[in-house]
Amino acid sequence: MKRHSRRTVLQAGTIVAGSVLLPGAAAAATPRPAVGPTVLLNSETAAGSALRPFGRHLAYGADASRQVVVSWQTPGKVTAPFLRFGTKPGEFGEAIPAEVRALESQLAWQKPDHTFSPHLSKSVTQYYLHVRLGDLLPNTTYYYVVGHQGYDPTTSGRIGEIATFRTAGAAGATGAFSFTAFGDQGVGYNAVATNSLIADLAPAFHLGMGDLSYALNGEGGHPEEDVYDARKWDSFFSQNEIVASGIPWMVALGNHEMEGWYPYNGYGGMRARFSMPDNAWDGSTCIYSWRYQNVAFLSLDGNDVCYNSQSNLDYTEGKQLAWLGSQLAKFRADPTVEFIVVYCHQCTYSTSDANGAELGAQEKWAPLFDKYKVDLVLNGHNHLYERTDPIRAGKGTKKVPSSGTVNSVKDGITYITAGGGGEGISSIVDGVAESYIGNVKDVSAKMRFDTEEGETQKVTVTWSRVRYRGYSLVSVDVVPPSNGTPALLKVRALTETGTLVDEITIRRS
Repeated sequence: MKRHSRRTVLQAGTIVAGSVLLPGAAAAATPRPAVGPTVLLNSETAAGSALRPFGRHLAYGADASRQVVVSWQTPGKVTAPFLRFGTKPGEFGEAIPAEVRALESQLAWQKPDHTFSPHLSKSVTQYYLHVRLGDLLPNTTYYYVVGHQGYDPTTSGRIGEIATFRTAGAAGATGAFSFTAFGDQGVGYNAVATNSLIADLAPAFHLGMGDLSYALNGEGGHPEEDVYDARKWDSFFSQNEIVASGIPWMVALGNHEMEGWYPYNGYGGMRARFSMPDNAWDGSTCIYSWRYQNVAFLSLDGNDVCYNSQSNLDYTEGKQLAWLGSQLAKFRADPTVEFIVVYCHQCTYSTSDANGAELGAQEKWAPLFDKYKVDLVLNGHNHLYERTDPIRAGKGTKKVPSSGTVNSVKDGITYITAGGGGEGISSIVDGVAESYIGNVKDVSAKMRFDTEEGETQKVTVTWSRVRYRGYSLVSVDVVPPSNGTPALLKVRALTETGTLVDEITIRRS
């Protein structure tokens, strides 16, 4: 497969925000250089009162009990953007200055969903604001508002703009919690439906497993071929704010995030929009580890090992693989970590015909997953739901029907594709029948994959246990140990209307 080079349009830069101690609350995390590109800012600024913030979205830091990032967007350049927060509604501390990451996108790159106004300049600039909070109290609800000079919800009676977030229990705590996950959401009514289900489930957090907004259509990483509309991200953040302003979204990179017009291997846009933990190595984007109480999580970039779409193949030059091994070793040696969950975009194992399985992940990542006995691997990429039987060394070890139990230490790893977040539904190789609760069809299926040389191959597999072609998400309940029963992961797949199509229990003994 041909490797494409990309044009570097923007250059790296630095923007630094300050921090202020909030009485009776917490301290803003030490300000760091911005990781987004420096851009030219428009010289004209609208009145602050006319520029209402939108698209609020949260993320946890590496320690979810003490670190949260609040991010949002403004429709134009503003003066002195800030966040105020506290532990009681209506009692907010001093304004914490926000870090501004302004992202300029040339109109010449883009083919918009709607007509560009003839009054625009030659580019559009999006303004993303971020405040990192540290030293928070574990297991505590905080109330917050965001604003800027001329727009302060705490003094203008805009009580509808007060939002909340909640920190996790202390690292190692074993209290019950839940989380949800899907990839390939996009913008539209199917995405709204899966969002509504998240709101109904009220999880502690959500995993967004790549191909988030579909502002980019195409393989990704090919600016000479891909179709792009930068402001579709505005629609994405507006659509998700009703959920993401109170439920942290921990995101991974998909191939549709390889926006080749920007620097950092096409990830300059992602660096401007999101603030995930930055504990991998200098220069990584959305590759990180974190923990929520007794569960450790790792977010990986499948583009680094992807033969199916090779634009960023091996761009980390082995750094991600080495980091993955060290992180898995650290977590597995920690007695307070009950489970390890890995999430990414590309499918290590799948029988979908759209993007297929990823041989690069099987060759490079799966041996480490096996070595350190990862409990659950979640991904998107193929737009359906699929669950494997437990797999070790590339082979299914036992048949686990819905309502079954997997011992991840003895049986192996369960791989789940949850790519039904909102975009068009994928097919299954050779039209093999779906199989799910109420429609069980235990038949052999075929795995399609691409080699590094660009050849496509198919092999018959027996590990594809559940296949559902529809909009859906994964919901995981983390159940603490009790009366001699070990901690459990109760995994369910739910359609956008909440119908159960699969469930299993994962344990380690």
